[in-house]
Amino acid sequence: MERVPVLKIGDILLVSIQVDMSDQTAVQLQEDLAERIVATGCHGVIIDITALAIVDSFVGRMLSTIASISRVLDAETVVVGMRPAVAITLVELGLSLEGIRTALNVERGMELIAATRDDDHGYDDADEPGDQSTDTR
Repeated sequence: MERVPVLKIGDILLVSIQVDMSDQTAVQLQEDLAERIVATGCHGVIIDITALAIVDSFVGRMLSTIASISRVLDAETVVVGMRPAVAITLVELGLSLEGIRTALNVERGMELIAATRDDDHGYDDADEPGDQSTDTR
């Protein structure tokens, strides 16, 4: 059975799906990812599906399940690298991928997770930690 590698980059786990997703591979990925989220304390998961030429309802459900598991473990999921044909197929299948944010590439996905974590901690652009601006009223 093939395993999908889960790489740690800073506070983010990166999953790059380069193989056809069988039932066993998907279940193993869900287990591996959940274990890595807990072991590392990461708060973001990026799933790169650039190599997937086609996505069916099985893969769509698998992505939704991974996002749900990650969310329960306090990690946000962003799917990156979606091809236009894949997006069209997901819409036609009626799969909204609820709870999953998307970005065009890994870099944008990382930025999205970072921005979300800053928002969760109550920061905005003017209130970044270490910001020395003062109120002049």
